[in-house]
Amino acid sequence: MPQLPIEEWYYEVPVVTRVYLTLVAAVTIACELDLVLPFQLHFSHDLIFKSGQYWRLITSFLYFGGLSFDFLFHMFFLVRYMRMLEEGSFRGRTADFFWMLLLGAIAIIIVTPLVSPRSSTLRFLSSPLTFMLLYIWSRRNPHLRMNFLGVFTFTAPYLPWVLLGFSILLHGVWPSGDLVGTVVGHCYYFLDDVWPEQQQQRWRTAGLAAPPAERWVRAPTWVVALFDRAASGGGGATAELTEAQQAALADAVGGNIVDGGGVRGEVANE
Repeated sequence: MPQLPIEEWYYEVPVVTRVYLTLVAAVTIACELDLVLPFQLHFSHDLIFKSGQYWRLITSFLYFGGLSFDFLFHMFFLVRYMRMLEEGSFRGRTADFFWMLLLGAIAIIIVTPLVSPRSSTLRFLSSPLTFMLLYIWSRRNPHLRMNFLGVFTFTAPYLPWVLLGFSILLHGVWPSGDLVGTVVGHCYYFLDDVWPEQQQQRWRTAGLAAPPAERWVRAPTWVVALFDRAASGGGGATAELTEAQQAALADAVGGNIVDGGGVRGEVANE
């Protein structure tokens, strides 16, 4: 039986992005059907660590708001850059991509209460996680030129800051959660990209053979072994992209971007 277009697209999405998207959709539908309430899902340090409601450590990353046009933009924005990361710089390294998300989530959980200890609104950590992914993607595509709303052109590393500034102008609220995600994303980028290269450069400058670079945020061997076992036993993520995935990725790079508030701009290679 031939697959429907949406089903075909779904299975073309790489495994970690697909699982996360599925969990987000499941939580959103459950809230729309009143099976659970957002109040039962949000991040609260006291409810988690004093009342033992540990599920909030996970559910706070899975809710982007109720079903709406703005929610669809959030999903497009999330899947776009998360997928491009997993199919791009993390291609063939599914375990490292998962480990990056886990480390980022832990860092966001630790930093969030320090930045906004007394929030009067329900706090969800999905937006900081999205900005973390966006920041890492933007720094790993430094030469990609982007056009925002047809107003001005900039290179990809400026994208998080453009969206943060536009969010402030649009909503008049300091986006502390998005800033947390940006800071966490920068820490990961520094430890995985900048620091190892600096160490290698020091050895080369001294005229010595550089040892293998230390990458402290890569997945440990036991995590890599688990993903390799799952891939070999269940036909999981592979190191090579299928032709359909390559075409989808090429289309994504030439398409549109959507910020967290649902504002679109155009992306183009120049």
